[in-house]
Amino acid sequence: MSDATRDRRKERVDRGIKVRTDGVYAISSWREMSYLLTPRLTLILGMMLLPLLLTAVPYWQKVLSIVCIYSLLAVSFDFLAHYVGLVSLGGALYVGVGAYVSAYLNNWLGVPPLVAIPLATVIGGGICTLLLWPCLPLRGVYFAIVSLMFPLLAARLIEALDILGGTDGVMGVDGLANRWVEQYLLIICLLLLLFGLRRLVNEDVGLVFRGVKDNDQAVKASGINITTYKALAVFIASSLGCLAGAALSHIYMWAGLSQFALDFSIIPIAATVVGGGGTLVGPVLGCLILVPISELLRDFGTLRIAVYAVILTAFIVFKSEGLMAYATRKYNQFERWKDI
Repeated sequence: MSDATRDRRKERVDRGIKVRTDGVYAISSWREMSYLLTPRLTLILGMMLLPLLLTAVPYWQKVLSIVCIYSLLAVSFDFLAHYVGLVSLGGALYVGVGAYVSAYLNNWLGVPPLVAIPLATVIGGGICTLLLWPCLPLRGVYFAIVSLMFPLLAARLIEALDILGGTDGVMGVDGLANRWVEQYLLIICLLLLLFGLRRLVNEDVGLVFRGVKDNDQAVKASGINITTYKALAVFIASSLGCLAGAALSHIYMWAGLSQFALDFSIIPIAATVVGGGGTLVGPVLGCLILVPISELLRDFGTLRIAVYAVILTAFIVFKSEGLMAYATRKYNQFERWKDI
């Protein structure tokens, strides 16, 4: 060992930050600030640059919009499942309600798309919360099964009773101004909601959410109304899905039964498994992988389901933690040489 090497040792890059505190960062240097900001800036800049990189292929720009739609649903599922303990398979319900509300606001009341979408997000979130309110005492597989029944029931009622446009759906919905508005509206909303949820789960209300997940009876014994907090969590999660559905109705300029398709319930779960549950960012990464693969395999028809099965099996067996948790762990293990 040389003298130069003998006078130096390896130290983890994040050691100074972890020593001070693991949750609240006291920054003392630009090196530490850049270390903390690099993953966040990579996500933000990567998402903002994607539409520009895909300018030459408008089809894949449209696919990117669908990636954002599924990402909102996946983040919604991850938030409810891993921070509140409610495994919801009702993503298709959120999309359908958001799509129909926005379509009718635009068609009947003449509300422009950029106003109809946020209105449908809030109104749709309220409707979904009221529908799921009687199911809030349920947990685990019971809540999952009941939440899955709602989109199936809604689609069959619309079809059988020929209401809300029946099988034809709601035609003549106004589209967004152009593809750039479509792209960046979804991307900016996704990023703002992603970082907003990250902040929320680290606040006091997030502590209550995790308490409800881990031991709801203990939280109840402390005098906190757990039903109210579950309802708040369902409203937040369903609003994300309704935002996705509202935007989808203006992208397709139509709202109909296909917005209640089970793809909107299943693919977000698959994306969460691939990206990593409990990370919020992981489901977005999973959607960036799975949705383009789905488009590439479209010519193979139902065979792509077999490909999904293989991918999910591989991740569950070999990387059950998901890509994001693995990448985070590796990033936190970076080392540098330090003088002794």
